[in-house]
Amino acid sequence: MANFPELKGKVALITGAGRRKGLGEAMAIRLAAEGCKVIITDIAHAKGDEIPASAIGLQSEMDAVAADIRATGGECFALALDVLEEAQVKAIVDATIKRFGGLDILVNNAGIGYLMKPITELSITEWDAVLGVNLRGAFLCTKYAADHMIKQGRGGRIVNIASQAAKSGFPFAAAYCASKHGLVGLTRVSAIEFGKHGITANAICPNHVTTGLGAWQNEYFSEALGLTMEQYMNAMKSRIPVGRPGLPNDTAAACAWLCSDQATYVNGESMNVSGGEEYH
Repeated sequence: MANFPELKGKVALITGAGRRKGLGEAMAIRLAAEGCKVIITDIAHAKGDEIPASAIGLQSEMDAVAADIRATGGECFALALDVLEEAQVKAIVDATIKRFGGLDILVNNAGIGYLMKPITELSITEWDAVLGVNLRGAFLCTKYAADHMIKQGRGGRIVNIASQAAKSGFPFAAAYCASKHGLVGLTRVSAIEFGKHGITANAICPNHVTTGLGAWQNEYFSEALGLTMEQYMNAMKSRIPVGRPGLPNDTAAACAWLCSDQATYVNGESMNVSGGEEYH
């Protein structure tokens, strides 16, 4: 059942949404359930050592996510997009507008969260890959989506999926933390520049969510810190006042609210969705 009837008929473009059990899939399902027309994107193919097939949404998986949403009555289509390529970003925004007649919501969710190493071991290629997808990609999508929203003249919503790592530092995550801190800065500037056009820009900062990527992170960090998986997860839960890690639906609910009319006066914020683990 839709909680925000004003979202019915709105057009939403979500990047990095081609993986099962991911944040992108959860947000696509939620926005489609609210009546949005949804375009989901993912890179769809491996791209060098930094973007392997095991870490991305392939076309077949992305198509399956879209088909599942359509099977429950939602309107959803899947398109391949490399957010590092400006021409592709522009083409996807244009294709969204051509198919649905406009664009009201952009969710910048595409990101790399699996290139984790100590600073002294991190290569410049790995650094560039993380900063490229997480920050340059969000910039390019914002640039072309906002340009259309301004010309369209009916306002809009930009939601950037940042992280607890946008506010706190974590070992072995220099590039990831730097990119997510930068995404908060992009969010704030977007809010200032686009607010007069009725376009709000906000970030969501989830703490750990055990998606497919999150499961890999659990294994990596428990081993790097010399802990068993049980010890690592128990330590995580003990830091979170509500006693559990995040769920994809937690982020999806926050996204739907930020896109609704209830959040019209919320602009430039970086909202924690962390069960109380992150305070600043």
